Amino acid sequence: MNKTKLIILFAFVFFAVSALSCKQGNAPKEAVDSEKLKESLIKANIIISQVEEEQINDFIERYGWEMQTTGSGLRYMIYEPGIGGKAEKGRVATINYTLRSISGDIIYTSDIGVPLEFEIGNGNVENGLEEAILLMQVGDKAKIILPSHLGFGLAGDDHKIQPKATLIYDIEFLAIN
Repeated sequence: MNKTKLIILFAFVFFAVSALSCKQGNAPKEAVDSEKLKESLIKANIIISQVEEEQINDFIERYGWEMQTTGSGLRYMIYEPGIGGKAEKGRVATINYTLRSISGDIIYTSDIGVPLEFEIGNGNVENGLEEAILLMQVGDKAKIILPSHLGFGLAGDDHKIQPKATLIYDIEFLAIN
């Protein structure tokens, strides 16, 4: 069903752009084209977001995870609670992680003995990862799902993360400094 929606989406955008290129009228062509293209792109983005939402929900259901959802669309599940300090903006978080695609393929992992360190709120990692860390405390282990808009968005990372990729993190929050 998701493939069908994507095919419909691409057909819709193709026909909308084709119709715009053939449009004749009294209004300036740029103004008509711009508004219609804007409307088509908004509709296309809505459909893409709905397809991604369905894929995430199917993934969660398949694994039986009990996840919470934030207002931004981030999903998280703390499966092993810690007892350390809470994360705060401006402090440095230290984590071990495994990052997977929604298909289950491992994309990146923290090297053994060399965890990832980043200043919270400094923008050095994906928005969704920063948001998730702020929901955690030291010692927590969590599963986190980042919709593409909270990860690397339309561009990907030009290396291993594809454009519009939904990302699945398994995180161990080691320390806060």
